[in-house]
Amino acid sequence: MARKKPYDDGCATAHALDLIGERWALLIVRELVPGPKRFSDLRAALPGISTNILTNRLSDLETTHILIRRQLPPPAPAWVYELTPWGLALEPLIQELGRWAARSPGLIAGKPMSPASIMLSFRTMFDPERAGSMQASLSLVMNGLAHRIRIEAGELSIELGKAIDPDVHMDGDPNLVAGIVYGEMSLDEARAAGLTITGEEAVLHKFVTLFPLPPTAPETCSVTRD
Repeated sequence: MARKKPYDDGCATAHALDLIGERWALLIVRELVPGPKRFSDLRAALPGISTNILTNRLSDLETTHILIRRQLPPPAPAWVYELTPWGLALEPLIQELGRWAARSPGLIAGKPMSPASIMLSFRTMFDPERAGSMQASLSLVMNGLAHRIRIEAGELSIELGKAIDPDVHMDGDPNLVAGIVYGEMSLDEARAAGLTITGEEAVLHKFVTLFPLPPTAPETCSVTRD
């Protein structure tokens, strides 16, 4: 496949678009922010991408030093893709882009979200003032992938891996998690749809309020001039 023609513009923003402006490129980076993934993991997390396009984008991102491909050590010597330190520095940009786009009047709620996109959205939308003095640990398993979430002193930390003796444990479809945090789905509705929830209800009820979405930007009206 032919590469996109460069912008031929000296601005670093134009160069950034040369690097990550191709369709799917930034979403691949998003999926790798939490950690390395196999090709099959990326394909599952981005169901709308074709195998050929994913292969091409990974090759482009490797050529531009945004990610590397490496083999895991035994006993499971699979090949994975991993962001370089420079590539990982894109996380704040993805967060700010997401915060900006969350205000779009055209944003359609309820579309599928991957576990990585939900975890990144939590870090983006977390409100320390709402958390206050809350101290809690949560276990969140989505599509079989375990995450440890800790809230303490107005700070949120999220890591891959199982939590030990969490206050709340949730296990199920990531879109059900998104529904109770960002949508209008009740905990009972999420449970009925298959989300397993155990632990302290008071902690869970507060947790789902800690990620307020920004107000929608006003829609503009065209002005007809005589």
